[in-house]
This record gives sequence, structure tokens and C-alpha cells, in this order.
Amino acid sequence: MHTEKKEKCGVFGVWGPSNSAWQAYYGLFALQHRGQESAGVAVTDGKTLSSHVGMGLVNEVFNTRVLEDLEGNAAIGHNRYSTTGSSRACNAQPLLQEFSGGQVAIAHNGNLVNAGLLRKTFEDQGHIFHTTTDTEVIFHLLAQPNHANKADPLYHALQHLQGAYSLVILYHDRIEAVRDPWGFRPLVIGRLKEGHYCVASETVALDAIGAETIREVEPGEIITLNDDGMSTRRFSEEVRPAHCIFEHVYFANPSSRLFGDTAEIVREKLGEQLAAESPVDADFVMPMPDSGRSAAMGYARASGLPLREGIVPNRYVGRTFIQPTQQKRDLAVQLKLNVVGEIVNGKRIIVVDDSIVRGTTTRGKMAQLRRAGAKEIHFRISCPPIRHPCYFGIDFPDPAQLIANNRTVEEITEFLGVDSLHYLSLEGMLSCVSKPSEHYCTACFSGKYRLDVAHPISKLDLEKYQQKLFT
Repeated sequence: MHTEKKEKCGVFGVWGPSNSAWQAYYGLFALQHRGQESAGVAVTDGKTLSSHVGMGLVNEVFNTRVLEDLEGNAAIGHNRYSTTGSSRACNAQPLLQEFSGGQVAIAHNGNLVNAGLLRKTFEDQGHIFHTTTDTEVIFHLLAQPNHANKADPLYHALQHLQGAYSLVILYHDRIEAVRDPWGFRPLVIGRLKEGHYCVASETVALDAIGAETIREVEPGEIITLNDDGMSTRRFSEEVRPAHCIFEHVYFANPSSRLFGDTAEIVREKLGEQLAAESPVDADFVMPMPDSGRSAAMGYARASGLPLREGIVPNRYVGRTFIQPTQQKRDLAVQLKLNVVGEIVNGKRIIVVDDSIVRGTTTRGKMAQLRRAGAKEIHFRISCPPIRHPCYFGIDFPDPAQLIANNRTVEEITEFLGVDSLHYLSLEGMLSCVSKPSEHYCTACFSGKYRLDVAHPISKLDLEKYQQKLFT
């Protein structure tokens, strides 16, 4: 209950350079914000796949010796935060398995809503699973004889998946990068100066290795990287996208460009719109570090009020909200954020944050501001109230734990102990991004899901249902 927001995962892949493991390492470093539970890299030397995965941060899992032992001309990597499957070593990715089709390694960002039903079907047939993560069902789909014996097994396996998935799949002779038909999670293509191609969850990872951003992987597209360069094919018809708007609100690195917009620019626009919707007399605007800083800048600029830093973060703690245990989360919150009493004492403050999920941590911070002498606290949130669970890779699936699910704004105001509270409107949020509003998934705010999450499809002859599923 004390954790506010949890990340999903970050994926990376590069084909061609002799130092591919190092390139994956740097890419994962840039994507560390997307998951801190485990990290891993798989490589190929053209014949054999090998991998190294472990629990912890990228710099804890890898060292020079490990990376030098991962010899190969292609690599994929993964940072994990568990949205399905527990936080343990067997679930660390990339997952590497071998079957009649050869060795395959998979890194997955997203959440398969029908994975449980697919897994039960396979287990009823006698299949054995080695992890508790939804990603493993993809191996079993690839190994199905009616898929493995076809010219394009991956195409047929993908027809069975329902939900959010940006995949980077390593074979001995190629990388396949896949984005689900709705484009829930981001996935981008880059090119190194030497001409080698790479893919990553965010453009910030491409920047880290000096790669030029080419474009996004289109929803419903498979990108193949191999010695011949890059090729593409589709596995689904084009449908109306459902890009996760929460990537712009919170998850993505501010410098990343995704869904056609740079996250930092969107967040500043969210703050400006918030100021237009909820002006209030105050002495200054103050961000909740670090998630509220961009929106606070926009709010201050639009309101004409000064921006002050009254809460100072401890940079050595790491991102508070994705610690794997409750005890670590509680301690991290206390260590990470410190109130500057001389700044807040006797002042009327507008505190800006990107969102409130469960609210317990926020309540504690507001109490600290009161104890430091804040005269008034006006809390402003740069997104609408989160009232509904997410089934596509963000870890707030239990509506009972969402503070806005069973409380009015007035009740939340009282719970947090602030003088006023205002959430950005849904329309205001969508006005800050460039694509049509119907191209974004807003289910956690509106309760309107693009997929029938209550009745996922589990049949292994799902091809018959493709037209229904993708409309």
C-alpha cells in the first residue's frame, strides 16, 4: 500500500557490432528507470546463444569479466520490474530456451492478459513451465508443431497473444522486434554510425550508444535485424492504436520521444494546462521530486509564480517506487525526500506531482510539510484520478488499492491533509499530446478498455478469432 507507482520493463537489441554485449549494457543503463529488480543480456555468435541474468541493478548484475565473456555480434537485453510473475531469479529476462526449432531468447515489455489461460491449456497438454512470468507462453506457442513447421512460426504464434507486448527476440541468425497491434508500449528503431541497426523501449537508450533514431516499430509490425540489414513485415491488420498515456505522464525518461512527442515537452504542457484549470493564490510552486518537476515548471511558467525546491531528493537512494519489498520501499521514502523548513515555513505552497496512485506516501510528505510550518498546501496533479486497474503492464491492478477508486476528491483532500486538491481533466491531459485522443489508452482513468480484459481468449486456434480481436 505504501508504493505509489511501479515500472514495467525495458528492452534493447542490437545486431552487428562485435561489442554487442557492451552496447546492450549501455542501453540497459539508459533504461534503468523502467525496472530495477533484475537485468540480463543474451548474445549470439552466429551459432550458439548464451546469456547472463541476475537480480539487481545493471551495474550490480554485470562487470567487465561478464561482458567480455558474452562474445557475439548481436545481443538483446532486459531490465525487469515484475507486473506478472514474482521477483525472483527464474523470472529474470531475457528468457533463453531451446526446442526443436533451436535456441531462442526473449525480452518482453508489457502484459499478456490471456497468458494464464494459454498456460493452463498447455499444462493440461503436459507442457512444463520453468517460470511464473507470462512471457514463457511465447516459447510454447513457437514450439507448437502447427507453428514450428510453418515458414513463419513467429507470425502464427503472435496470433494467439492478447494484451500489451513489445518483444525483442534473439535467434542465432537474427533479431525479431515485435510490437502488439495496439501499440500499448513504446518500441523504437535506431541505427549506429557503422550502419548496424538496434531497437529499444525508448530513444534515450539509442542516444546512450550514439545511435540515430529512425522511427518507431509500428503497431502490428515485426522488424527483422540480421546481416542483410533491416526488413519488415506485418502480423496483423492496422487497428486504432491504444498508446499508454501514462508513459508520458510518468514512466518514460523525460528526454525520450515516444508516440510522436517528447516526454519532457508533454509534461510541461500538462503543468501549463493544470494551471489554467486550477489557479490558486500562493507564494510559489514546488514540485514533488522528481516525478512532478516537469509539470511544476509548466505550472509555474503559466501561472507567473516562482518555482522553489522545498523538497530535496537524496540522489543515492534510487527510484523509490520500484523497490521490490515493502520494507525497502518504506525506508527508501524516508531516506529519499527531505523538506527544507526555511523555504516552506509560513508559506502558501502549490505542490505539483504527476499522479497519486495509493496515496500513503504522499500523505506522509504532506504531513512533513505541515510540520515544517507550511501555511497552506494546495496539491495539483497533472493527470486525472486513477480509478481503474491496468492490465497492460503498469502495476496498479487492484482497484481496492487505488485511492481514487473509492473516495471523492473531497475525501482524498482530507486524507492527504491538504487545503485543496485538483486533478487535471481527461480532456486537458489529452490536449497536451499530438495524436488524436482516441489513439491513447486511458483505461486507468476512464475505465474504458480497448480489449475485453474480463473475457480473454485462450483457444490455441486463435487465428479464427483474429478479425474479432483486432477490431
